[in-house]
Amino acid sequence: MLKSLDIYGQRNTLKIVVALNLLLVGTASLLYTNSLVEKLEEREENYVRLYAKALINIYNNDSNEDVSFIANEIILVNQKNQVETIYVDETNRIAFSNLVFPPGTSETEKVRLEQEELEEMKKEHKPIVVELENNKRGYIYYHNSSLLTQLRYFPYGQLGVMVTLGFLAYLAFSSARRAEQNRVWVGLAKETAHQLGTPLSSLMAWVEYFRMDDSMDQSIADEIEKDVKRLETIATRFSSIGSIPTLKSEDIYETVYQFVSYLEKRISTKVKMHVENFLVEGKEVKINKLLFEWVIENICKNAVDAMSGVGKLTIRLMPLPRNEIAIDITDTGKGISKANLQKVFTPGYSTKKRGWGLGLTLAKRIIEEYHDGRLFVKSSEVGKGTTFRILLKENIVTEGPVVKGEKTVKSA
Repeated sequence: MLKSLDIYGQRNTLKIVVALNLLLVGTASLLYTNSLVEKLEEREENYVRLYAKALINIYNNDSNEDVSFIANEIILVNQKNQVETIYVDETNRIAFSNLVFPPGTSETEKVRLEQEELEEMKKEHKPIVVELENNKRGYIYYHNSSLLTQLRYFPYGQLGVMVTLGFLAYLAFSSARRAEQNRVWVGLAKETAHQLGTPLSSLMAWVEYFRMDDSMDQSIADEIEKDVKRLETIATRFSSIGSIPTLKSEDIYETVYQFVSYLEKRISTKVKMHVENFLVEGKEVKINKLLFEWVIENICKNAVDAMSGVGKLTIRLMPLPRNEIAIDITDTGKGISKANLQKVFTPGYSTKKRGWGLGLTLAKRIIEEYHDGRLFVKSSEVGKGTTFRILLKENIVTEGPVVKGEKTVKSA
């Protein structure tokens, strides 16, 4: 059983730890503030009860001047604390309120506003019952003070700010990581291209030497030369990473077919390959041929690995709406599980013991960043196979005859 390799697992763990710490701090802040709110709410309720007694004292015209003075002071302090209250008698009629209305509000409008506030207060708190003379009762409804309201919603605002800061930190961290990866890849690629230069020159000299030897089979020299040119192509690909590639209009079908024809001789002889074309004849797309062939190579080699070197590989080219073309590469391999579908393009993810997990990542980057297209897994079923789809924008040209059919690149 092959194990997947994730060279960035430790960094993902670090991000999870940071996120959990932020969540822990935010939750602790929320719980502590809610505890303060409950205590303050209880205090305000007791205060409103005291206010109710002072209000009834005024209504009963208590002759004790000291008591009346204290009652007036309590009412005045309540107004300063902005605790809005409405006193309702036992007939459910509003007898008194300390609501503040905008200047110019008519009496009719005040009555309507008081009634609306009363309904809101009934939803917010249970009324405070006031025992009156002659076994009568009154009820005082109230809102929370502005201070209590602010304190109640403060932790949610604080938590929102922390989440926002955490998200921004995550974006910054991810951006820095991607930039670091790009610098490493670009440096490694260019150094690889440079290192390949010297042995390639030597190999070309050996090819010329073999051609001068009449006793040697020249077909061998021809095949060696093909592989040397292939290495030169690879070196050119690596040297172009990190630079803006030049795109040229190419016959997309011929480009794919010719490269697959080259590739089929260098993979398993038990893999049957087909190229099916449903595009108009001569359909051109702007591509960088060297980089685009690299994409096809990476996807096909991954497909051959998924089939363990035995199976069928089909490359299908077809037109789509909105001036796009699709290139579907379908294998009959082991497929990709749903859990791993989102990981196949992740740098460092590989199911091979000796894989770096960069092939599909680079392929996706070449298509999406350099060719303004898309590369994704169109479908996959465990045990039956996978289809990768490449989407490219076609060149707008006069339509020619449609060439439908397929070419068998190699028979099993």
